[in-house]
Amino acid sequence: MKLSIHYTPKMVADANSYSPSAGKPVQVMDSWADLGLPLDIVAPVPVSVDQLSLAHDRAFIEGVLSGKLNNGFGNTLPSVATSLPYTSGVMLSAARAALANQWGAIAPCSGFHHAGYDHAGGYCTFNGLMVTAAILLAEGKARKIGILDCDQHWGDGTQDIIDRLHFGDRVVHYTPCRAFGRPQRAEAFLAMLPQLLMAFSDCDLVLYQAGADPHIDDPLGGWLTTGQLYRRDARVFDGLRKLCIPVAWNLAGGYQRDEAGTIRPVLTIHDNTLRAFAETWGVEAACCEDSESALWG
Repeated sequence: MKLSIHYTPKMVADANSYSPSAGKPVQVMDSWADLGLPLDIVAPVPVSVDQLSLAHDRAFIEGVLSGKLNNGFGNTLPSVATSLPYTSGVMLSAARAALANQWGAIAPCSGFHHAGYDHAGGYCTFNGLMVTAAILLAEGKARKIGILDCDQHWGDGTQDIIDRLHFGDRVVHYTPCRAFGRPQRAEAFLAMLPQLLMAFSDCDLVLYQAGADPHIDDPLGGWLTTGQLYRRDARVFDGLRKLCIPVAWNLAGGYQRDEAGTIRPVLTIHDNTLRAFAETWGVEAACCEDSESALWG
């Protein structure tokens, strides 16, 4: 069995931004290739303007894609605009694969949950979570979809789209940052995860944002250690497996840098998420590593 990863270089862009999210996918893919896990790389189809319009205002979409309106990075770079249909396309492609294989698939993308119905912000331009949900619901591929958002920050754009387009009875949206979100509540959150996942028990699919920015050393985060983030991911994947709900997961935020200025600390967290996913389904690496040093970074 191979891990289904949906990726294309066309989703990568230099956004000239503090956030590394637009350029992060290629670095994540390089890091994952070094883990020795069996990977099935699938090239996604970009979403169309009509598909984006199921979750966003068409004038907003066309304005961003034409360079007349700012993207979520606060600029109008053509390279970012060109990448955006692929970024949402990757999420949709992974979701389709998860529904087909009934266990899960991976979308190494970020930059979704602050994008609302007719606006961008917070390094997010189009909300690939809601675009994916809206498309699958419109096609009848799912009756109900869950969005488990474990980024550090509240998905205000996701909720805006749910409220404005009346998706409340078909999309279950939850993020733990408000109820937990501080180091003193970290272990309580991990203990409650199986119970929290019950909110998705009647969903056909869960879209999971495995954010790296809740790490205690992240400049925009600060409540989970590397080990706790690994346990978070392992419990999410194991809980959804026990509920027989397929999952399509992505990267979301992460802003740490090492002394050399690289995002290696963020990549280590994403490495651990992939390991947790693989271990849940018994997918083994071709060669063994020192598991303790790998998991704790």
